[in-house]
Amino acid sequence: MRCYGVRALGLLEVFGLTTALVAADAACKAGNVKIVTFDKNKPANADKLEVPLLIVIKFEGTVSDVEMAIDAGIRAANKISGVSCSYVIPRVDEGIKGFVDTSCI
Repeated sequence: MRCYGVRALGLLEVFGLTTALVAADAACKAGNVKIVTFDKNKPANADKLEVPLLIVIKFEGTVSDVEMAIDAGIRAANKISGVSCSYVIPRVDEGIKGFVDTSCI
């Protein structure tokens, strides 16, 4: 069982699997983080997008490590197909931990 109360959760949503892998690699090298899971999402307007698949990479670690990882992941993703959004949750509430571990891939 993970202890989310003292850990941060980073969410990085990028366009495409290749971009997700490159961003995850850069993020893990930049901060002492662990990848929790990858999730995929095909948005409603997917056929109109150049890259029709969104991947969310979920990281956990200390707040500062997750922030460094997200920043590095954003820089790496922007060199390929780009970032849809990102967010860092400093202390994840126990009520959402079931969603954090869920993967759609």
